[in-house]
Amino acid sequence: MIFSKASGKKYFGLRGKTLQRSIGCIAGLGFFLFGYDQGVMGGLLNLKTFREQFETINTVDDTSLHTATIQGTAIAVYELGCMVGALSTIYLGDKLGRRKVIYFGTWIIIIGAIIQTASYHLGQLIVGRVVAGIGNGLITATVPMWQSECARPEDRGLMVMIEGCLISAGIALSYWLDFAFYFVKVGSMDWRFPVAFQILIALIIVAFVLEFPESPRWLVKVGREEEAREVWSALEDCGPNDEYINYEIHEVKKNLAAEEQMTSWQTFKTIFTYGERKHFHRACLAFWNQAMQQLTGINLITYYAAKIYQDSLHMDDVVSRALAAANGTEYFMASFIPFWSIERFGRRKLMLFGAIGQACTMGILTGCAWAADPNNKDNRSAGIAACVFLFVFNSFFAIGWLGMTWLYPAEITSLEVRAPVSGISTASNWLFNFTVVMICPVGFNSIQSYTYTIFAAINACMVPVIYFLYPETAGRSLEEIDEIFKESNPATPWDVVGIAARMPKRDHNNYDIESRGNSMGEQYPEGEPKPEHEEVPEGYTSETAGEHSNSSDTDHTHH
Repeated sequence: MIFSKASGKKYFGLRGKTLQRSIGCIAGLGFFLFGYDQGVMGGLLNLKTFREQFETINTVDDTSLHTATIQGTAIAVYELGCMVGALSTIYLGDKLGRRKVIYFGTWIIIIGAIIQTASYHLGQLIVGRVVAGIGNGLITATVPMWQSECARPEDRGLMVMIEGCLISAGIALSYWLDFAFYFVKVGSMDWRFPVAFQILIALIIVAFVLEFPESPRWLVKVGREEEAREVWSALEDCGPNDEYINYEIHEVKKNLAAEEQMTSWQTFKTIFTYGERKHFHRACLAFWNQAMQQLTGINLITYYAAKIYQDSLHMDDVVSRALAAANGTEYFMASFIPFWSIERFGRRKLMLFGAIGQACTMGILTGCAWAADPNNKDNRSAGIAACVFLFVFNSFFAIGWLGMTWLYPAEITSLEVRAPVSGISTASNWLFNFTVVMICPVGFNSIQSYTYTIFAAINACMVPVIYFLYPETAGRSLEEIDEIFKESNPATPWDVVGIAARMPKRDHNNYDIESRGNSMGEQYPEGEPKPEHEEVPEGYTSETAGEHSNSSDTDHTHH
């Protein structure tokens, strides 16, 4: 805690929206690290020194199916590590809290990166990738929860979209670093330095993450209400007994009451029940939302962009790496669009837009890649068109799916099972990520350009699934989303889409706690005590709340 002591102020003196955005930045660095590690290996596979160091995955000089399979497996084991890390949060997520899981996960990534950097044999490289993957799985399963539980409903989408943007930023940086070090001819520095660079990013997270506040909802869940009030007070820049805080604590407690006495194992079993909360329904939506992101085929491009440009579209070493770096940069730029669109258009429309665009793009890529022939000058334009549509695909994905699947599962699951469901859904992301990354080299070796056709079909199938089964969550509090699922019928799970569309949204700037007992407008039952700390300072009432709030430059009612 040396940084807090040095500054003399808790959370570096930050409050209100500034604090929320700072949490978004430090949490987002975890996703920046995730993007960097995904992108860095793709630019190294065809590098001469890397091929010589790891000859068993050298598909340039050995084009056999066996070598392609080994290469796919060696690269994809990272995802298996990520899956193990994500599943670990089923237990660790609520045991340690959000910040500590991120902290320890980052240290594990550092250890994995050191092992990879020092590798001289394929076995060492694989072990390093698995270890780094475990750390990354812990982080990616936890960061969206921490972010969603600290943000206001109207800001939640933006905050998590920033994380998505940082994934693409990490990918872009890894591509440019790979490209720059391609020209470095000092031993094996051209591949070891890009792999080691992630350690610097990880050290920044380790240095600062514990200096920021814990999730107030998790603090309430584990019985640390006073700390939760202090955190909410800082996040909202208001007093600890403010009506907004009283209201939120009441809502969290009410939603936790039924599961208050459950053990960790009982909580896990609750995921597979319907009941009033529809836990299993919501867990399935979260699981397949994460799985669909990977089945779009994005990591076909992320991991193998330079290889595709060089092997499939017949570009030379320098051009293929430059195009991959440019592709990553355009991907990063496109990821800014959801900052504006996520709350304006909502989650469903963006996912539908992305899936339709991705299906069309993959279909076009099939034809362009099939027609590309380096020996036929008349068909070289097909290779250029394929390059363009690789850029276009990334744009559709950045707008519709990049950050979405790190936001949506955290929104639709209830607090009492949010940590284990986040672990399971994130594990599904890594499981399907592993599958895609492993089969792509084999697919290109066996069916060449028709590999894109598979992903075109999958994206097309995603459209009706999203339209009929996934409700809109934009502008809703996490507790309000609980109410939407309570109203749904287990026999007709698709009716939740209509319920979400019909149910009026709560006014998040009006928290008259006496007249709004819960998110559905109920009053407290007669004789039921109000939440503790309901008392407010003398002279402070719901009528004067506006004056109290407006006295601060960072008015919490305008967040």
